[in-house]
Amino acid sequence: MITRKRLAAGACGLFVALTAGLLPTNAVAADGPAKEPPKVELVLDVSGSMRATDIDGQSRMAAAKQAFNEVLDAVPDEVRLGIRTLGATYPGDDRALGCKDTKQLYPVGTVNRTEAKTAVATLAPTGWTPIGPALQAAAQDLDGGNATRRIVLITDGEDTCAPLDPCEVARDIAAKGIHLVVDTLGLVPDAKTRAQLTCIAEATGGTYTSVAHTAELSGRVRQLVDRAADPVVTPVATEGAKQCEGAPQLKAGLYSDRETFGEHRWYRVDVRPGQELRASVSIGADRAVNNDYGVILRASTVHGREIVRGSEAGDGRTDVISTGLRYPKAPLDGDASETPETVCLQVSNSFSAGPAVKTAPGMPVELTIDLVDGPDEPSDVASFGLGRGWWLLGLLVLTGLLAGLVWGWISRWRISVWRTN
Repeated sequence: MITRKRLAAGACGLFVALTAGLLPTNAVAADGPAKEPPKVELVLDVSGSMRATDIDGQSRMAAAKQAFNEVLDAVPDEVRLGIRTLGATYPGDDRALGCKDTKQLYPVGTVNRTEAKTAVATLAPTGWTPIGPALQAAAQDLDGGNATRRIVLITDGEDTCAPLDPCEVARDIAAKGIHLVVDTLGLVPDAKTRAQLTCIAEATGGTYTSVAHTAELSGRVRQLVDRAADPVVTPVATEGAKQCEGAPQLKAGLYSDRETFGEHRWYRVDVRPGQELRASVSIGADRAVNNDYGVILRASTVHGREIVRGSEAGDGRTDVISTGLRYPKAPLDGDASETPETVCLQVSNSFSAGPAVKTAPGMPVELTIDLVDGPDEPSDVASFGLGRGWWLLGLLVLTGLLAGLVWGWISRWRISVWRTN
């Protein structure tokens, strides 16, 4: 079932992919250490409700085992895969024990398919649904290094171990800036389960999928594992300052940050003569917010003079709001200095929420910075977003005018002929 939030999450992912494709190849940490193989942990719900027989005539547990076997056969060689369970060992009624029932079934590493399949084959639906503790443990399983990290959570019900809210756990994971994505899959989910799994996924930039058939489960998990092996671009975590002075110095690249309601955050970018600065920002409303909000991306000099700004407003119908700007720096003229100009970028938002909504951690921010060779002539710079498209607009207007005149002449001629007859 496609929900508004899933559409927003998909739009956010498309925004990242498009902006990443515009960046130069050295945009992100080109001088850093060699990238480690991607790491994925599959987190499987083995609670008692997995006995239900409503997936292609078999139990949810049987469908999950079949899907896992197919996924294990297709894991790319470069992926380091692990499996963690929740609710697999404790069958009793003691809530304290049931909410600790999560264990790593297969360690994250190079996959021995026979061993992994044997471990999965031993599972039987047993106990509680401690999603929050399982996510915390899975994050620890994937900790360390600079690899791309992804958790794929498969469950048929909502967490039964509140007040450790899984959505808050996911937000805490995202706030650490370790770029750990959690994707969630709901097996024949009800409305509450769907809402909770959507919240978990969106908090970390992941996706939510509702599953009703074994083939859907297998195909989606394989897709997510393959995605970890070939990621788009991993944003670089940064932290904006409260003013331009002392703000982080950014180069061309994709950056992530967090911003609370009504906050202003500053960043600095050096623009050489003859370059054009292109910047865009996207803020995701990953919790309930009031209608009517906006975001502003403002470029100014270090002395506070505004150069250009971009702004966008929303009304509660979307979970992601974005805007951007362009600033062409004039090329050298005569004996002018080659010293780059420091441009201050300010990201501001006008989000607000009710008193019951938590403001920490802040909402996720993605900031894209690009520096390209500037236009040779002022006419190359877009005017009101059209640039050289003005001639095409003029041609279309002229064509429409001529077509209207010809049609009017033909209509009058037909009327005159009709009256004559």
